[in-house]
Amino acid sequence: VVSTQSTGSQNYNTHVRGGGYDLRSDYWDEQGHFVDQVRYDLKGQYSTELYTQRMVDLISDKKAQSNPFFIYMAFQNVHAPHMVPQRYKDQYSTHIKDKREKTFAAMVSAMDEGIGNITVALEAAGLSDNTIIVFSSDNGANVGCVGHVTASNYPYRGGKRSIYEGGIRSPSFVWARGRLTPGTSNALVHVTDWLPTFWGLASLQGKLKPNNPIKTKQLDGFDQWLAISEKKESGRTEILLNIDPYPLSCGHKVPNYGIRWKEWKLILGAGGPPNGWYPAPSLTKEDRTCNQPVQGYVELYNIEQDPYERRNVSDRHPKIVKMLTQKLMAYNETAVPPGNVKVDPASSPKNFNYTWMPWMGNEEEVGEDMRKNLWEMEEYTWVQMELEELPDPCLQIEDNNLSF
Repeated sequence: VVSTQSTGSQNYNTHVRGGGYDLRSDYWDEQGHFVDQVRYDLKGQYSTELYTQRMVDLISDKKAQSNPFFIYMAFQNVHAPHMVPQRYKDQYSTHIKDKREKTFAAMVSAMDEGIGNITVALEAAGLSDNTIIVFSSDNGANVGCVGHVTASNYPYRGGKRSIYEGGIRSPSFVWARGRLTPGTSNALVHVTDWLPTFWGLASLQGKLKPNNPIKTKQLDGFDQWLAISEKKESGRTEILLNIDPYPLSCGHKVPNYGIRWKEWKLILGAGGPPNGWYPAPSLTKEDRTCNQPVQGYVELYNIEQDPYERRNVSDRHPKIVKMLTQKLMAYNETAVPPGNVKVDPASSPKNFNYTWMPWMGNEEEVGEDMRKNLWEMEEYTWVQMELEELPDPCLQIEDNNLSF
């Protein structure tokens, strides 16, 4: 296993964040020893192109042609800071005038080119017919805590850092030549399902050793291959969305709990911010930011009937609220308390030639446990949201004839 790693939000060219350099090649050598190699020699090279070339080299290696492999490729694009070589921006010089939106579009193009180069390498190595490609993301678009919105989850509500659908839905596609026919699936799939799915596919091919230890472990996920390939029902009916008793910087200011069960979704505390609906940015200077709806302490949505989360029906279905609260309580019983600690000065990159490195910090007391007691929530003493459907101010931008 070989990986090139870096921290998020770092400079794409200097590979520095927070005063420290962080670009490394980590791998296990032939003797089974872990090697952590800081790559100072790659400073000044655009990370997207570096990662792409590393993947091409791995795929082109003769070992890849005779041994099963798994590659997890996490581009920085399109995470902040928004940076991209000028040649990608030049593609949008005539039809996107806003500099920030042009940069964002160019970053997508740089990533797209990288993915294309990886698929070309698979073809050249003769591996395409026996390779499955999954393209996915970790969260919805960042539409809060930014001065200028360059993306959108509309018409879904919220975005990155929220547990509304705009924050947790991640469009994905799966490509497998000869194994899939074109189509779509709305199956309920969680990120933990990919491991059992890949495991099942590899086992069917007889590529895994029978004594592989993963066979003895209880996995959290489900094998979703039949849901993907044959449009069958997902084996999953439930997803724990979050249990967070602490405020989140640039996010929720009160405890944040959420769970999805079948068509129902319960939020306790705060689902955001961001809380509203944000249309795609205009190519003009028109302000597309929407007003924020009022949040309630208890929010229940039927996601199948109301995927955009406009109608809080918690007081219509108290039994479902109680049942889902109890499910959250059960998860909470096994949750590991947050280990938030104070910043350890020993971790400063100044101590390691201005490079982020592992360190042994002093033990710090986490302090008073801020975890809310879910048992108290069963008393239903929260402030309820209004029952009527929430208006979407953004719709008035799309159609001036609409009124609420």
